[in-house]
This record gives sequence, C-alpha cells and structure tokens, in this order.
Amino acid sequence: MAIRPVLRMGDMHLLRRSDELIYFDTPELHALLADMRDTMNALDGVGLAAPQIGVGLRVVIFGMRHNPRYPDAEPVPDTVLLNPLITPLGDDTEEDWEGCLSVPGMRGMVPRFKNVRYQGCDEYGALIDRTVSGFHARVVQHECDHLDGILYPMRIKNMRLFGFQDVLFPDGKTKITD
Repeated sequence: MAIRPVLRMGDMHLLRRSDELIYFDTPELHALLADMRDTMNALDGVGLAAPQIGVGLRVVIFGMRHNPRYPDAEPVPDTVLLNPLITPLGDDTEEDWEGCLSVPGMRGMVPRFKNVRYQGCDEYGALIDRTVSGFHARVVQHECDHLDGILYPMRIKNMRLFGFQDVLFPDGKTKITD
C-alpha cells in the first residue's frame, strides 16, 4: 500500500488517548494495517501504533522473526492488536534499552513489567488473549503506551540513561527496542 510518515516526539497527536475501534474487517481498516506494515518494515521496526502515523485509533501491530537490529531478541509473532488491554502479572519489572520510530536516533533505559497478559481483537474481531514475558512483553507494552499518549522517554527514571544512540553506543553494540 504505502509507507507513511512517522510523527515525531513533539507532535501533539502523539500525546492524545486514541479512540476505540468500533468496526472490524473493513476495507479502511485493512488499508490502514497494510500501510502500517509497509511503514514498520521500511524502517526495520518491530512494532508500530496507529497514532504514530497520525491515526487516533487503538490499533497496534508488532512482530519479528529475525531483525538485524535485535540479533539477541527472541522472535515475536506477527500480531494485529485492536482495543488492547494489558494486565501486569506480578510486580516484577526489568529495565532495558528502548528506542522508538517517533524518537529517532535516541535510546533510553526503560522499566517494564516482566510478565503481562494482553487481550484485544485482531482485524477480523477475533479475540486475542496471550500471556507473555521478555522482549515480547516489552514490545507490546511500548506499542500500547502510544495509544494512551505515552512515549518511552516519559517512563525513564534516570535521565542519565537517555541520549543519542551513536553517543551512548559508539561501537554500535546494544540491545534496543523500537
């Protein structure tokens, strides 16, 4: 379909809570998802939320089998998740480096729940209910934050661990999340 421009931090559209999706399996939804996939793949992303391309709906996509930007990350199944609900499973958190297509070139150390359950629907309205951990849990939390107007820098606890990727990691070796 089309590669869309990704809004960058500072754009007010990224700070709004997105609206629930009411209709599933529509030509408009399928076109949006195709554009999101094209955009995510063109930028070597692992996930993308509709607000990042200026669409204020509770729609996220994510997934990867192998990505050269994440050589040590376990695979995450290709997923379309609409109207998601995330439930932390316990209080355990872990910090790791994240980045974002809406905050290009930067990375920060972000705490996330280790284990979560996420629920929602796919593009056809079929229910999704998964319990996940590790990189998969981090990715879904990151993408769903966008639906509530939250960008990862808002979650950083120590701003000394936030900066430009090429300055933080001049050798290019780091575990990152986009």
